[in-house]
Amino acid sequence: MFEAVEELVGEHADLEKKLADPSVHADQANARKLNKRYAELTPIVATFRSWKQTGDDIETARELAADDPDFAAEVKELEKQREELTEKLRFLLIPRDPSDDKDVILEIKAGAGGDESALFAGDLLRMYLRYAERVGWKTEIIDATESELGGYKDVQVAVKTRGASEPGQGVWARLKYEGGVHRVQRVPATESQGRIHTSAAGVLVTPEAEEVDVEINPNDLRIDVYRSSGPGGQSVNTTDSAVRITHIPTGVVASCQNEKSQLQNKEQAMRILRSRLLAAAQEEAEREAADARRSQVRTVDRSEKIRTYNFPENRISDHRVGFKAYNLDQVLDGDLDTVIQACVDADSAAKLAAA
Repeated sequence: MFEAVEELVGEHADLEKKLADPSVHADQANARKLNKRYAELTPIVATFRSWKQTGDDIETARELAADDPDFAAEVKELEKQREELTEKLRFLLIPRDPSDDKDVILEIKAGAGGDESALFAGDLLRMYLRYAERVGWKTEIIDATESELGGYKDVQVAVKTRGASEPGQGVWARLKYEGGVHRVQRVPATESQGRIHTSAAGVLVTPEAEEVDVEINPNDLRIDVYRSSGPGGQSVNTTDSAVRITHIPTGVVASCQNEKSQLQNKEQAMRILRSRLLAAAQEEAEREAADARRSQVRTVDRSEKIRTYNFPENRISDHRVGFKAYNLDQVLDGDLDTVIQACVDADSAAKLAAA
């Protein structure tokens, strides 16, 4: 059933020999690459060996059961174990997103609905911050533009893992399904007639790029400085500390005004720019490849309404995978795992079918 895994077992053994050679570690970049691939293959190889061993044990137990009926129960138990190992191995063989272990920059923008949309953007921010707190991630608000009645017109937050994460549990691996338009249905605080309004906010999630991920020619950048606006400290509206960086070849723009100094704002804007350029490059590669492994869950079309938050019914619905639950209050308090897992499962099923 898993004949192709034999090749991975051979690759794993070859990597083990290479990593045992001290000369390999003289090239740190290559050593990191080999270590990463070795770590990816290790659970596959270990599970495959257990799967094979269990198959041999079943054959032995069946032979013994022919003479001693007491071994019949052991056969059933071993067959159950092998089914579990088969499913685990299938899951491990699903092609992995190379960015799954990356941290992310998550951006929330108010959309249609005016002040109510900005308030909803604030609710989404709180939801993601609470979720990050639940799973032990670190968060850092990079830039934010608040609205007059509260909430946010636009907010960008970096979400980072604390140390190494289990396969499939990295920040990008979980939050990549959040990108798209989120719709809310509720009675706004400003509504005197008690009518339900519908508004929306957009969420953009990009893996945070390191400098080695994206090469940026300084000559391709236009950097503009301007005065910060909105609530803040003494430097707001008095110095040209806000920074806007435009990547001329692509037209991608990133700005930051939250920090006190122009240099700090420039560094933060560059973080955002690198991540946006990396995301654009990855999406372009996906479009060009157009291979069958592309997830049916992740969509490049950011205009698609992916989820509805219905307050009167306390209902949350994810339209991509048909998920529906009536615990909206808990979800908004950061209990997002069930919603995200529905997307993960649908994505895995699509990749498994394509494979």
